[in-house]
Amino acid sequence: MKLIGPFKQIVTLADLPLRGKLSDEQLQVIIDGGIVVDDGKIKETGNFEALKSKNQNIETVTIEGEQIALPGFVDSHTHICFGGNRANDFAMRNAGKTYLEIAESGGGIWSSVQHTRNASEEELLKTLLERIGFLVSLGITTIEIKSGYGLDVENELKMLRIIKKAQDHTKAKLVPTCLSAHLKPRDFAGSNPEYLNYILTEILPKVKEEALAKRVDIFIEKSAFQPEESKDFLLKTKDLGFDITVHADQFTPGSSRIAVEVGAKSADHLEATIDEDIEFLAKSDTVATALPGASLGLGEKFTPARKLLDAGAIVAIASDWNPGSAPMGNLITQASILAAFEKLTTAEVLAGMTFRAAHALGLGDRGKLEVGKKADFVTFKTDNFQNVLYNQGSLNAENVYINGNLIH
Repeated sequence: MKLIGPFKQIVTLADLPLRGKLSDEQLQVIIDGGIVVDDGKIKETGNFEALKSKNQNIETVTIEGEQIALPGFVDSHTHICFGGNRANDFAMRNAGKTYLEIAESGGGIWSSVQHTRNASEEELLKTLLERIGFLVSLGITTIEIKSGYGLDVENELKMLRIIKKAQDHTKAKLVPTCLSAHLKPRDFAGSNPEYLNYILTEILPKVKEEALAKRVDIFIEKSAFQPEESKDFLLKTKDLGFDITVHADQFTPGSSRIAVEVGAKSADHLEATIDEDIEFLAKSDTVATALPGASLGLGEKFTPARKLLDAGAIVAIASDWNPGSAPMGNLITQASILAAFEKLTTAEVLAGMTFRAAHALGLGDRGKLEVGKKADFVTFKTDNFQNVLYNQGSLNAENVYINGNLIH
């Protein structure tokens, strides 16, 4: 057991509700606070000197200078296991080329599939660990990572095995998701339904056998998989025992409704979600995940986070870090910009990057600094927690703790 502090401010996020809008006045801020950690979990928070007097015989870890503490961030949607680079896609898109034109010139998702298939396991692991290291340096302590650049048995399993191997090299919690249903690969001779059946019969049984992922994702869009075939796939996936999530409403509306109907953990993107489906999402337990990095990378509108929150939805914010549409990877910068455009309170943004994002991953043991939760937290060298979002990612994390241990 140990006491860590003093912190100028500890923003606990304790007692905040899972769904709906939040005011900054609801934030619990402990001034000159400390955190008591026991066996990797938070035993107590409060005034540092009072905790020190109460716990005289435990180890004290003294924090130098003025620092604030926040719960460790959760990035609940990333594609950071990939080979190659798509800088040319970005340049072509900014020069006015369409998605189809970029794909026909050798870009797009298929480009990443080819690069990932051709990359060695050693190369993929090395670059994945580098990206994980960057996210940890931002204060992100839980990271979801998708496959989806393999698109056949051999290469999807290769990606998921590498993600599993990466867990042995980082203290951050990695949550693998099988996204074999990213799009039908060009070298698959059959139809969309036939490819989805191939995933169900050839890929997912091996994923389950090797315990490579407990979650399955699908991209429902005109350029990927259509609503009805996707719904059938998702229901069959649930029958196999997987949790499900959906790339929904990125360019066209309607698929978020399917996510709700099949009981998906989350519906991610939602840039094209219409008002009636906002209401549908808000009445469900499906988390609405905003991905501002994709909006910035593509020059598209943002997820209607303000409307979703006002309607009572559970709104998370994730980076969507991927080589094509969201190459930035800086969740704090993205969330800060989303807040400015969607008029989100600081409380709503912090909740969206912590316990609400954790809920999208089925992880109720983190995201708040309260008794019994994992002692995952990040500190910043400032006297005011508002400076974290105000500086839009340029205020670097000072220290990152996982299970109460300093890891960065």
